[in-house]
Amino acid sequence: MDWTVFTERSTAEIQLHWVTALLALVVGLVIFARKKGTLSHKTLGSIYVVFMAITSASAFFIRSGDVSGWQYLTPAGMSWIHLFIPLTLLGIVGGLHGILVKKDAKAHRGPIVGSFIGGLIIAGGLTLLPGRRMYELLFGALG
Repeated sequence: MDWTVFTERSTAEIQLHWVTALLALVVGLVIFARKKGTLSHKTLGSIYVVFMAITSASAFFIRSGDVSGWQYLTPAGMSWIHLFIPLTLLGIVGGLHGILVKKDAKAHRGPIVGSFIGGLIIAGGLTLLPGRRMYELLFGALG
């Protein structure tokens, strides 16, 4: 494990992204394992939403190359994995709408589970591909 990938070679937005994604993953797993509708479910759910919002927002600022200023309003430096940002945010908003507005647990569950699977499991799994930072953190640099 090469911690310099995280501590020295990653920008603040990457560090924030990794930490909040890991915290959202842990909180999400705890939520899935516990009884639904309880005060602890609602509290942990609120924490999960905050972590996922921060994870998504920080991902917007993770770009390859030299991107600054007004360029952040363009797709400059973005990769296809950035498509998970709006999908994750839509899942979170949809899940909140389902439970807070519709008062429908089913309308809540689908989008929230989708944000977890898409935003954390799939997108997180893609960071384990060779050549990506998480791969380097866990397995070392290629070659």
